[in-house]
Amino acid sequence: QVQLVESGGGLVQAGGSLALSCAASGRTFTNGAMAWFRQAPGKEREFVGGISGSAYTTYYADSVKARFTISRDNAKNTVYLQMNSLKPEDTAIYYCAAKNPPWPQTSPSSYDFWGQGTQVTVSS
Repeated sequence: QVQLVESGGGLVQAGGSLALSCAASGRTFTNGAMAWFRQAPGKEREFVGGISGSAYTTYYADSVKARFTISRDNAKNTVYLQMNSLKPEDTAIYYCAAKNPPWPQTSPSSYDFWGQGTQVTVSS
């Protein structure tokens, strides 16, 4: 079993930045693929970005490319999401997710473990 705990959410003005963290505990998950998803009120959960276990491969949704960066530190069992140039439409609950190796997938159903989520609110 893997436990995921997100942190770093909050309120920020448009154009600002936030950094999210996801700490994994329980079963060692250094080779697992990790991803960030988000869900806004009344909308489906959507893929934001993913990273392979080796951290050599990353994927991003078109809506966040060039603004968001996903990274991981396997020694700390932690995945990060650096969010820059935030827009009001980025407002959502952000979730960390983990799956078996090797690659992240864009479908939420591909993931076995989820965090509880952290709220990100971007004001205009």
